[in-house]
Amino acid sequence: MHKAIAFSAILLFATALAAAREISLVPVVAGLDTPVAITHAGDLSGRLFVTLQAGRVAIVEGGAVRPEPFLDIRNIVLAGGERGLLSIAFHPAYGSNGRFFVNYTAAGSGDTVITEYRVSSADPNRADPASRREILRIAQPFSNHNGGQLQFGPDGNLYIGMGDGGSGGDPGDRAQNLSTLLGKMLRIDVDGALPYAIPPDNPFASTPGARPEIWALGLRNPWRFSFDRVTGELFIADVGQSAREEVNHQPASSGGGENYGWRRMEGTLCFNPSSGCNDGSLTLPILEYGRELGCSITGGYRYRGWVHPSLRGVYFYGDFCSGRIWGAEFDGRAWSSEVLLSTARTITTFGEDEAGEIYVTGFDGTLYRIEAKSGERRRAVRRAG
Repeated sequence: MHKAIAFSAILLFATALAAAREISLVPVVAGLDTPVAITHAGDLSGRLFVTLQAGRVAIVEGGAVRPEPFLDIRNIVLAGGERGLLSIAFHPAYGSNGRFFVNYTAAGSGDTVITEYRVSSADPNRADPASRREILRIAQPFSNHNGGQLQFGPDGNLYIGMGDGGSGGDPGDRAQNLSTLLGKMLRIDVDGALPYAIPPDNPFASTPGARPEIWALGLRNPWRFSFDRVTGELFIADVGQSAREEVNHQPASSGGGENYGWRRMEGTLCFNPSSGCNDGSLTLPILEYGRELGCSITGGYRYRGWVHPSLRGVYFYGDFCSGRIWGAEFDGRAWSSEVLLSTARTITTFGEDEAGEIYVTGFDGTLYRIEAKSGERRRAVRRAG
């Protein structure tokens, strides 16, 4: 399951499936200012929340953007390049407790900050700025590789994707260093204590010298990760250095502690050292591609909606530079992938709504819904109605 798939083999496999995979991007709204994340609140409202890099969270409802943002923290956000307000995650019990969390780059320091807010008691479409409570701050040695994704896992814990601290080649070897939170996937309990608790089953919770928040290590810049809402599997897209873009995978049964390789490896290639890099302890990517197909992977979601039956179980991901969108499937033995659509868009993020439909956007500012060919949609709607 962890064996990497060479991309030449992926393309050969794709020719057999191409006829069965036809997708289109259907515009939902336009005019979004540098969107970098899409999510929902899980409160049955049907709203989408789009994170805008400069420091706002917009609400998309009924095919339109609400005139006022849900949250506006531009005054405390340092935005530009890979910095900014990078994502929002709603507590699993948001419908009753109104709690949500944001990941942003702090103005002045450039630190990564994870902060809790609550929704306003007077207006469900506005956050309460006075409810702000900082729960975690991580110093950043450079301006890039901020990671930035927040997601609540099926276990109710908050997962945080952290890049290696930036520059190039991970000069501090931080991704392999258990004494720093950089280059890691973190897992914390935001309900057990203030500012947060460490889940007792975190893999390094009792390791001397290790940060107990660490769930997995060996990541360069995990630009978007997601959980399969049906199986609980974790998919982590990690942006490469100069040769490989990769998708890493963690089964739902995992107890954490996976080492995804960086900087010892970039994808399935040795990086530092240049040979003899894998001693058998590393978890290799399930998918990878070279720079001839793109230069910055954007992780997505596994389709679990009901409108497009042919897409069920397909994991979507894309590339910021080339605009390609892939679909990947697991046949019980190995993962295979195919290019489903080539676009001219700078793909910054994917997201899903409460029903499991998948959306994508980029720096063109338009939010699109991914759909299969129109005939399938009509048949699915008729069967459902």
